[in-house]
Amino acid sequence: MPIGELSDTSQSGKFLGIDYGEKRIGLSFGDGLLGVAVPCPAACGKTKKARFAAIETAITQRGITGLVVGYPYNMDGSKGAKVAEVDDFISELEKRFGLPIHRIDERLTTVQALDDLKVFGHKRKTGRRTPPPGDIDSRAATLILQDFLDGICSF
Repeated sequence: MPIGELSDTSQSGKFLGIDYGEKRIGLSFGDGLLGVAVPCPAACGKTKKARFAAIETAITQRGITGLVVGYPYNMDGSKGAKVAEVDDFISELEKRFGLPIHRIDERLTTVQALDDLKVFGHKRKTGRRTPPPGDIDSRAATLILQDFLDGICSF
């Protein structure tokens, strides 16, 4: 199935939301029937191999049927500077896992994730309640996946 194309079974699938980063990869889980995304522990391994192992574990443990990856568009809708890096990452996901992959616009998801965490009393680098590494990334992955689920679920 081409990347980004929805299958007839998308609505009943289990999805892993992914916010790609060089050092940390935010992860989230969502079920197409429930239409709700929740954060998962981020893939924060020191090596690429360790980060892909964490993704594989999440896929296996949760019975994932599709991947939803944040895609770096600029505010004007053009492709962002990280597109080539994310495309390489998506190619690697395809080779390793053979699951359908959906690209979703990730504009402002990290900003929204930071704002959401501030609401809960977390302060980035300046306060006493800084979120653990990966929390912001997984929150961004949750926003990405929720956008996708909102598009496939019709309640």
